[in-house]
Amino acid sequence: MKPIPLLSIDKDEEIIFALVSSYISGTGYYKLLAKQKLDKTFEWVHFTERVNGDKTNIYRGNTDTKEQLDSVLEIMNRNLTKIFGSKAEMKQGEFKVSTLPKNSKDKNIN
Repeated sequence: MKPIPLLSIDKDEEIIFALVSSYISGTGYYKLLAKQKLDKTFEWVHFTERVNGDKTNIYRGNTDTKEQLDSVLEIMNRNLTKIFGSKAEMKQGEFKVSTLPKNSKDKNIN
């Protein structure tokens, strides 16, 4: 089964956040991806990645400014650390980036 992209990156768009928590036993990892779109607004996706690679609890949104995007991250991290402790804070991470065969100019992040 082919993975469904969580966030498509079009030509000239920029990845702003690729954040991940430490491993949380029984849950997996919390991740946040965000990009700046050509119109200078921001699109983000927040999700849980289970040990088996399944992605669950997927939330998406858009913000008009970087300050609003920073607030989204701060609120998510505050709630995660309140529930799971400091290990749940999302920090800079690495993500698999792949290109769909039908359009080699676009990238997708899973």
